[in-house]
Amino acid sequence: MADPSTTCIRLATIDDVAEVQRLYAETGLDGGNPLPAAAARDIFARFNRYPSYRLWVAERDGSVVGTYALVMVDNIAHSGRPLALVEQVGVDQRMQGQGLGKLMMHHAMTEAETAGCYKLMLSSHVARADAHAFYDKLGFERHGFGFIVNFAEKGALADTR
Repeated sequence: MADPSTTCIRLATIDDVAEVQRLYAETGLDGGNPLPAAAARDIFARFNRYPSYRLWVAERDGSVVGTYALVMVDNIAHSGRPLALVEQVGVDQRMQGQGLGKLMMHHAMTEAETAGCYKLMLSSHVARADAHAFYDKLGFERHGFGFIVNFAEKGALADTR
């Protein structure tokens, strides 16, 4: 199991971007084809200036072994309480099944609750049954349906007109 005493969850720095990209490729995020290094660093610098978009890394023995992004969004519904969104969760394949994902999701829950968020949500591709079972076990509830317009597919918007 991921031992909280030997695993540090901290905000990512620009120096962590290459390792985060490695995790994305290893876990198949974006089809295993992460952004080129310079583009990833540029985007990291840009979103790091956002008031409530944070990239977190889990570090053990000096190595980045997990990552997730947490976005908190203000709104005028729900008594003005923000909502939180977890994205881009990745765990080093050698560490999977050892409690690291659980540790990171509990960290995300704590961050969101401390910030006064009324909910924490995430989405997971329909084909990722193991991930769904993992999130179910952590107490996430399957809620409603998710809908997207995939702008990466040529003509996605044109098909809706």
